[in-house]
Amino acid sequence: MQPNPIITLTTDFGVKDPFVGIMKGIMLNINPSVNIVDITHNISPQNIMEAAITIGMSFEYFPHKTIHVVVVDPGVGSIRRPIIVLTDYYCFIGPDNGVFSQIYNVKHEILLVTHITSEHYFIKESSTFHGRDIFAPVAAWLSKGIDIIKFGDLITDYVSIPIPSPTVSERNIIEGEVIYIDRFGNAITNIKTQKIEDLYGNNPQGRLKVIVKGKEMPVKNHYSETEGKGLYSLINSFDCLELFVYRGSASSDFGITIGEKVSVVFA
Repeated sequence: MQPNPIITLTTDFGVKDPFVGIMKGIMLNINPSVNIVDITHNISPQNIMEAAITIGMSFEYFPHKTIHVVVVDPGVGSIRRPIIVLTDYYCFIGPDNGVFSQIYNVKHEILLVTHITSEHYFIKESSTFHGRDIFAPVAAWLSKGIDIIKFGDLITDYVSIPIPSPTVSERNIIEGEVIYIDRFGNAITNIKTQKIEDLYGNNPQGRLKVIVKGKEMPVKNHYSETEGKGLYSLINSFDCLELFVYRGSASSDFGITIGEKVSVVFA
């Protein structure tokens, strides 16, 4: 058993109801030495894409062997499968509905996916709360060193949903879109620094232009480097192009929503 194992939780449960606390109680009863870390419980209700992006942004910042539990599960109680995903350095537990799509897209030497069927590791099985009944106890037993193969059968037909990715046109224009909006209203795009640097290499004398809604968004180095309440862009801490309003909200102030098209060009 790993000393002081870590289990993270990412859910759409919020904090009003006792659901998160119950899951923690289940895990601590099975393994009192486990460290439980909340990534977030404010995923938009039933938003599988948001959950996939959130865990994709977060998982690598934890120590190796961390177990990441993600419960955004509109299909709870249906035929959708509970799964464990094992990679080189991490484990992931949750529903087989696409919440781990960003994990599948990373290059791994090891990628094993197990359909959890061994019911003796469950608390019980209701049709509405698999976070309590399956995912929490399985995570706790896994943290005690139980081999992944004992929880069920390996599968290869796991569900992966398409996460939008940017494209480069024949005119060397990066075409991307907003894929995540944080609580400050900052709009994070799927355009990464590396994609911009690759384009810049073909246009070393060019000036970077970010185009949204047909208008150029000035590029800044940090949030306070602005001249008012306009819409601006920068490269954020996740190496993604982001749209922001200093001390405001790009989302509410300028109507920026998920799927908003963003272009990058060197003029």
